[in-house]
Amino acid sequence: MSIWAMVPIKPLNRAKSRLAAVLSSDQRETLALHMLIHNLKVLTQSPGIFGVLVISRDMKALSAARAIQGVHTLQESGTPELNTALHRASRMLMSWGTSATLVLPADIPLIHCDDVQAMIDLGRFEHSVVIAPDRRRDGTNAMFMRPPDIIDYGFGVGSFKRHIQAAELAGAEVHIYESERMSLDVDSPEDLTLYQELAAKLGEPIIDYLGVAPQA
Repeated sequence: MSIWAMVPIKPLNRAKSRLAAVLSSDQRETLALHMLIHNLKVLTQSPGIFGVLVISRDMKALSAARAIQGVHTLQESGTPELNTALHRASRMLMSWGTSATLVLPADIPLIHCDDVQAMIDLGRFEHSVVIAPDRRRDGTNAMFMRPPDIIDYGFGVGSFKRHIQAAELAGAEVHIYESERMSLDVDSPEDLTLYQELAAKLGEPIIDYLGVAPQA
């Protein structure tokens, strides 16, 4: 029985638009790409993960993902909504015999192998859902599901409570994974500042995204 990680990423040229006040378009694209690469390396180095699947319609992101050993890609056509894309990918993985999935968006820059293993350990029993909330406890920054179709995906505003409610209705064993590293996703200038501060506090290197100086 295998566990797969699914990493969705939107087109890089549309990524991180809320950072436009502090980063150029090239810097935002670089940040999104480098966070993706960082997360994929963490996942492929996590012993509990059998395989990693990147879901996107961005050819540059897919190409970068395929360059990392152990990463598979699924190219989406059109403009599918995130939860629809995840559902399709999950069905494909289940046809391969996958017993559980970890959904991890590409913009969690401080994720560590320990976080991945902790979520897997919490979800070790059948009919389990493990949710890592964002720092506002509104969104879902990662979700582990065993089996992969135990609930429908409900990512978006308010998804933390929505996923908990869906898991409880499904009779799942629900765990909340609280982690300072996992709670931070980078979407806004405030998030970027917090990321730099927390990375310094934890002794983690800052993911390169500058290339040139940020906009004033």
